[in-house]
Amino acid sequence: MQYDLIVIGGGPGGYVAAIRASQLGMKTALVEKRELGGTCLNRGCVPTKTLMHTANMYREAGESETLGLHFGERSYDFAQIHERKNTVTAQLRDGIAQLLKANQVDVYQAAGQIVDAHTVQAGENTLTAQYILIAAGSVPAVPPISGADLPGVVTSDAMLEAQGVDCDNLLIIGGGVIGVEMASIYASLGKQVTIVEAAERILPPLDREISQNLSMILKKRGVEIYTSALVSAISQTENGLACHFTDKKGEQTKEADVVLMSVGRRPCTAGLFAEDFAVDLTERGFIAVDDKFATSVPNIYAVGDVIGRIQLAHAAEAQGMAAVEYMSGMNEATVNYDLVPSCVYTTPEIASVGITADEAKKAGREVLTGKYVMNGNAKTLIEQQDRGFIKVVFDKETQSLIGAQLMCARATDLISELVTAVSLGLTREQLARTMRPHPTFCEGITEAVGAAAGHSIHTAPSRK
Repeated sequence: MQYDLIVIGGGPGGYVAAIRASQLGMKTALVEKRELGGTCLNRGCVPTKTLMHTANMYREAGESETLGLHFGERSYDFAQIHERKNTVTAQLRDGIAQLLKANQVDVYQAAGQIVDAHTVQAGENTLTAQYILIAAGSVPAVPPISGADLPGVVTSDAMLEAQGVDCDNLLIIGGGVIGVEMASIYASLGKQVTIVEAAERILPPLDREISQNLSMILKKRGVEIYTSALVSAISQTENGLACHFTDKKGEQTKEADVVLMSVGRRPCTAGLFAEDFAVDLTERGFIAVDDKFATSVPNIYAVGDVIGRIQLAHAAEAQGMAAVEYMSGMNEATVNYDLVPSCVYTTPEIASVGITADEAKKAGREVLTGKYVMNGNAKTLIEQQDRGFIKVVFDKETQSLIGAQLMCARATDLISELVTAVSLGLTREQLARTMRPHPTFCEGITEAVGAAAGHSIHTAPSRK
């Protein structure tokens, strides 16, 4: 079983890298112990967004009378909701299998263990190759909290696999991306939801105004949010579970049917290496790589969640392609992390790229900023969207776009234009001269760009 490349992991970083390697003439094997598509397709991005779409439709149906639409009493079938999610993931999973077959990638359905710099044991098969690429992904992290192993305490895997977890009262430990997306889904289905976050605000890495605005919208939908809250224990009660934590008001206890642990992810490296072989790891246990994604062992590379840089599917894809192109001698592996778009699929959606104005100021960089509140956007009013905005950040000296933060309908689609603009160094004037159709959400970009120069057409000038 001699190959040019063996890829361990069939998620976005792995299967995309395998296909690209085959296209470059490398005889390639892919080893995956679970389903093709990895966490993103089976226990992450795709299931979450499928459930989000259904939950939003249910919520919007309850608000339809203002449109003159009357549906009668609403109801839903939780099992059927998850069955559709399973159908979507299965269809996409089959598509990946067909792509791998069409590109002549050999797939081994087994756990892969690296024996040495050129050998992988895949079940009963011993595979050898010039290169090995680790794309083993990550699994949900469970902190050492007393009661974390009680029945009813779950991770995102349980929430998104099979028939999910049905409950009337959900408490979420962690207000990051996974936490707020699950809160949005369950709140839209009419469930009681509580978020307990250790940081001073939810979505702490993102723009402060985005966090504040989302908090306001979630609270409006009935979600309770506790920040600066440290969880001490989870206990069993007669009615379910209780989460004990301390916040600014002192000791608190909140009861729930189910507690979701949503505090981050850890690298999936258990059993990955033979006992007498290993590569260097970081202090947090991720695989250490250089800017070409090479590990401490020559000919072994790693990409995606397992290296712990940016745990996003599209980042893993870019890393995987860059790594195999470097192996093939095309060029040096490069992934510009300033150009990785970050997306949160709440309602409204959230997306960002580059740096914020606050980050620029901390770095001593002078900027021009423009902001447009989407309340005046025609498409936003037509579709009854919640309050949102678009912010753009320009370098004051060069006038080039260096960052953008969006919180509005279709933000995760609109961000692509701004990623392109940042990557090409487009100026405020170039973006201002771009004609965008009406009525669309993307008109908000025109207004935000105009606001940076003080001549936004549909925003009243500020008076100090």
